Amino acid sequence: MNHPDLSATIDGIFIGAVKDRWKNKPPSAIQKDRVNGRQAITSLGFSGDAQADMTVHGGEDKAIHHYAFDHYSAWQAEGLMAHGTMPAAFGENISTAGLTEENLCIGDILLLGTAVVQISQGRQPCWKLGLHTGRKEMPYQFQKTGRTGWYYRVLEPGDVGAGDRIILAERPNPDWSVLAVTRARLTRRILPEDAEVLSQMEELAAGWRRAFSRMAEGVATEDTSARLGGTG
Repeated sequence: MNHPDLSATIDGIFIGAVKDRWKNKPPSAIQKDRVNGRQAITSLGFSGDAQADMTVHGGEDKAIHHYAFDHYSAWQAEGLMAHGTMPAAFGENISTAGLTEENLCIGDILLLGTAVVQISQGRQPCWKLGLHTGRKEMPYQFQKTGRTGWYYRVLEPGDVGAGDRIILAERPNPDWSVLAVTRARLTRRILPEDAEVLSQMEELAAGWRRAFSRMAEGVATEDTSARLGGTG
């Protein structure tokens, strides 16, 4: 299928361990630190990386989180991020400039070093993002702006290092940008017929397919208090 010639240089790779970060709150691995040299990618993401709660982060559909450094200037201009902040302020594994939710689509297959990955879904921000950034409102701002980043599943393991290129190889769903699908998922504002299409999209993460299936049936309500408020 035809697709634009999209690629970017990988500016940084970041991994983290599970730590107790906040009193009376579950542990988190949202703190990601830059690593040098080539990093092995398995079916569950970077071999040295960890996730604390596998029900909401990690797993095969959310193996690697990619965030556009392009957005940092907007966060800074809006006063929600200190000037000079460097990746990975949002807990991302990969930072680039030039690839965004707007010019990438669900199901896109990309060459990541010697690995092959596929965009499975956007990010659903949770309360940990607010505590990590020191901005309680950040999860809501992520949802409002659509600047959430996206997740990859790993189709072929390999390795990658900063300075490598990430290159779009295939685009099976050119009409469904990451931005459009993520906004629909987070706002739950979508036509039933579009929700039905997304519920059948095999490249979309299973959890999101189930959510769109409910929307297609007319169920637009969802309890997000635990995810956004940290009641869990």
